[in-house]
Amino acid sequence: MIIGFDGKRATQNGTGLGNYSRYIISILAKYYPLNTYRIYTPKKQKNFLVNRISIGDNCKLLEPRKGLLNQLSSLWRSCFVSKELQADKVDLFVGLSNELPLGLKKRGISSIVVIHDLIFIRYPEFYKAIDCWIYKRKFKSACLNSDKIIAVSECTKRDIVTYFGVPEHKVAVVYQACDPMFSKVLPASTLRSIVQKYALPSKYILFVGSIEARKNLLLIAQALLLIPSDTHLVAVGRRTPYADKVADFCLHNGLSDRFMFFHDVLFADLPAIYQKAEIFVYPSFFEGFGIPIIEALSSGIPVIAATGSCLEEAGGEACIYVDPKDPKVLAEKIMLLKNNPALVAEMCVRGKEYIKKFADESIASQTMDLYCEVANS
Repeated sequence: MIIGFDGKRATQNGTGLGNYSRYIISILAKYYPLNTYRIYTPKKQKNFLVNRISIGDNCKLLEPRKGLLNQLSSLWRSCFVSKELQADKVDLFVGLSNELPLGLKKRGISSIVVIHDLIFIRYPEFYKAIDCWIYKRKFKSACLNSDKIIAVSECTKRDIVTYFGVPEHKVAVVYQACDPMFSKVLPASTLRSIVQKYALPSKYILFVGSIEARKNLLLIAQALLLIPSDTHLVAVGRRTPYADKVADFCLHNGLSDRFMFFHDVLFADLPAIYQKAEIFVYPSFFEGFGIPIIEALSSGIPVIAATGSCLEEAGGEACIYVDPKDPKVLAEKIMLLKNNPALVAEMCVRGKEYIKKFADESIASQTMDLYCEVANS
């Protein structure tokens, strides 16, 4: 089977959607090597991201073939790529990040779209009005015109059915996993090297993710005010206006020396930063899935996450959950873990057991079964 992928996120995005795209392509190429995988990327790919895809002889990266379309990459991705898919005899095209190009049905190409979340509908206040309008138009069109939809959580599936009127049987849930490197126990020398490289405190609570309002990082700062001053927070994520807002709160509340931002962390250094952390805290108001929770559980550290969305699907009974609007309860749970090593050990064991359901081979199998079902229908 010849499978085409929308490669924009895989080759351009260094975080969530990009990580998901690279992961799916890599595990399918590994476990189903007899297929041919074509990754259609609208722009010159960033080599450091492409290098994270386990590309073998059965994978090929493809860019716009004509000079003008190289300059109009967005138009190529949304419209003209379908003609190239037909010329390449693609059996199935997969939109890995919420979108599909126009013209697939007309050219007889089966399609699947992966929907990660509909947060812009649930929480429009976190987005510009024009972005909400564009996202809704694109996502709904992809859902209605695809042959099958993959949702990354049951929560996202419910939203697709509710907001877009899609029949339940058209939506299949396939969870995602994280890069296998998070499960590898690193030697003490590597951990020391990363601590020195970033000047990390000897003990810290960790947050990893895009630093935007819905991630609710301010809640952790508010909780820090309620717990002993020897507790530090390390926040990893690119700098944003919301990050500056949190930093300003810390400055005015005497937390600047306890709340550390790291905006340019190498992906390869993340496993060590996770493994050196005491606790991972993820108080997001809403997520499509919550892959940082899987990264933390894989790294063998206890997790405190928020109620109210799909995070309980990502963490199961291996995590502690708190109200994302209550800093007092978050502070209490942080201190519970800091003062209870037996509970921490128990949570780490439960976490390692729980993430077995996200094994690469299982996710690859579930995904390929759906691909074959659609391509052969």
